[in-house]
Amino acid sequence: MPLKNTNAAREWFNTIFYGGLIAIIFRSLLLEPFNIPSGSMIPTLHVGDHIFVQKWAYGYSRYSFPFGSWKMWNGRFWGHEPAVGDVIVFRNPIDESQDYIKRLIGMPGDRIKMTGGRLYINGNEVPREKKGDYIVANLPKSLRSVGFYQDNMSIKGNKIWIDNAPAPFNYTIEYKDDRYCKMYAGACGVFKLTEYTETLPNGVQHSIIEASDDAPLDNTDEFVVPEKHYFFMGDNRDNSLDSRADVGYVPRDNVLGPAWFIWYSHNYYSPMVAVWNWNSKMRWDRFGMGVK
Repeated sequence: MPLKNTNAAREWFNTIFYGGLIAIIFRSLLLEPFNIPSGSMIPTLHVGDHIFVQKWAYGYSRYSFPFGSWKMWNGRFWGHEPAVGDVIVFRNPIDESQDYIKRLIGMPGDRIKMTGGRLYINGNEVPREKKGDYIVANLPKSLRSVGFYQDNMSIKGNKIWIDNAPAPFNYTIEYKDDRYCKMYAGACGVFKLTEYTETLPNGVQHSIIEASDDAPLDNTDEFVVPEKHYFFMGDNRDNSLDSRADVGYVPRDNVLGPAWFIWYSHNYYSPMVAVWNWNSKMRWDRFGMGVK
């Protein structure tokens, strides 16, 4: 009898050990899941998106593996250069406990500058074309509980519409323009940003949003990207901590891999406690969406 108990315990231990080992190898070498905790990559990625990152795409560094912050070695093996426009997860060089996701804008040797909200790469203005208005909602919980979410809202004239129908509740939402919102940060109920399609020098097109062309990060000195470093920016240009400010240049070793696709997404601002409402809180249209 004791022998059987010992064998059962050993089998249980082996199952847990090898299962954990396979999971670590899978996450380190193939695919690693990440969730999006902030709006710095809106409109490409939303808060509440969960993505898979390709770990093999650019090769491996010590940050590809658990305990990568320990200085075990430097450099990459089986390395491949990323391309401008790739959406990439990297280890924050200022705080190695944090992983960031941004868009690659500058390669080693590139000159990057922002002037009047316009991006310049190597002295050439990056063209952008207005796509439309992007709605941002800063709403109280009382409104979220009855179906007012940023994801299903739009502004037509001076009215708020929900899922392409007039808002069915007798509730006044103060609508501000971007100038007011910039002066009194966080005071807005619902306001509009401008969405643009930007075309990078290699032809990659992607969407960005901006509140204005004179925000603090819309005018910068010229950055010259050092050797073995990259320059990253968020698609939410006026609300992103990136290479223009605190993050700075990102060493090649800190790159983890490109975002591949969204495998799960839910409305982060909608409470998940009510299990019976989960279906309405899922962003079904974002499941399986590629990141580009």
